[in-house]
Amino acid sequence: MAVLEVCTFTATAYEQALRAADERLQTDFAYQQPGLRRRTAARDDDGRWCVVTLWSSHDDAVAAESAAKTNDVAREFWSLVDADTVSVQRFTLL
Repeated sequence: MAVLEVCTFTATAYEQALRAADERLQTDFAYQQPGLRRRTAARDDDGRWCVVTLWSSHDDAVAAESAAKTNDVAREFWSLVDADTVSVQRFTLL
């Protein structure tokens, strides 16, 4: 069953640096992951970011999270994020 993943966080880098890293993450990592259907990022007026990703299954989401830990592009992106502010929630589509 499909899964909607919502990840929120604040950045430790300037917006332009995070946007560039997010673009690389999306094209060079995320869309290379099995089961990824759609991914989009947004930012609110206070600088909090939200990334919404649609996965084919929970297992696909978990596998991508694991793969990101050893991928250079993903690690670069996450190095620009305040780890203490990261929240990830996964919802099964009805």
